[in-house]
Amino acid sequence: DTATTEIYTLSLHDALPIYLALANKESLVAAGDLVKQALSTSKAKIIPVDSEHSAVFQCLLGENQADISRVILTASGGPFRGRDWASLSEVTPIEAVTHPRWDMGKKISVDSATLMNKGLEVIEAHYLFDLPYDQLDIIIHPQSIVHSLVEFVDGSLKAHLGPTDMRIPIQYALTYPKRYNSPVRNISLAKIGNLKFEPVDIVKHPCLKIALDVTREGGSYPAVMSAANEVAVAGFLKERIKFTEIGKIIETVLEEHLSVPIRTLADFKEVDAWARRRADTVISKYWRKR
Repeated sequence: DTATTEIYTLSLHDALPIYLALANKESLVAAGDLVKQALSTSKAKIIPVDSEHSAVFQCLLGENQADISRVILTASGGPFRGRDWASLSEVTPIEAVTHPRWDMGKKISVDSATLMNKGLEVIEAHYLFDLPYDQLDIIIHPQSIVHSLVEFVDGSLKAHLGPTDMRIPIQYALTYPKRYNSPVRNISLAKIGNLKFEPVDIVKHPCLKIALDVTREGGSYPAVMSAANEVAVAGFLKERIKFTEIGKIIETVLEEHLSVPIRTLADFKEVDAWARRRADTVISKYWRKR
């Protein structure tokens, strides 16, 4: 499972510093406390590969934690930006995975279309940068040139700009703390002309709202949400449920879950497995109603 991939990779015994290039969100979303626990007893340091978190990571280099006012994660808005959620009931998997800016895998493309991806990134940022959730914001930036911003207590903002090409954050994670020439063509701000930003409407994006609600609940809820989301997205890609039913599946599973502490990997596996089974059962009920 995606969420368990990186948990095993943190060595607790190596004498030299370990740099872990973290390329998925689910590890920290589903088991952030376990990962942080492993980090605290090792010499490991996570270098985020995700473009938004790589941007924040770079903006924070040399800065004091106490000087951070908030971190602003940018979102393209996905392929359905500007459309009402109710109008998306009949969109196809092909439409949902056709991202306007990034060439990504199917699961993350659907997450971007529902904006669940941005909710996962908020939770990831919480663990990566040791920030409370009230210091994490989201803004729509359809051009995907500004990958994230950091606002400081004096009112100044640091923004990380770059091409919409994952080769840059991947390369930086692998070569940190050094920088090398990349094969990516530089952007021309003069040709771009204007950068556009819009507020995010959480009410119109139920999957994002679910993720942000989960940040207040904590416990095992993030793990359940992440697992249910993976199963629901897979169900949509197989055309077992509608695009607008993804959030309903996740919400149903969360409502049936009673949060428990996740203190060990066994705790996580038990919760994760239950959420996947339950999500699949709920999807089957939706499928039979058609």
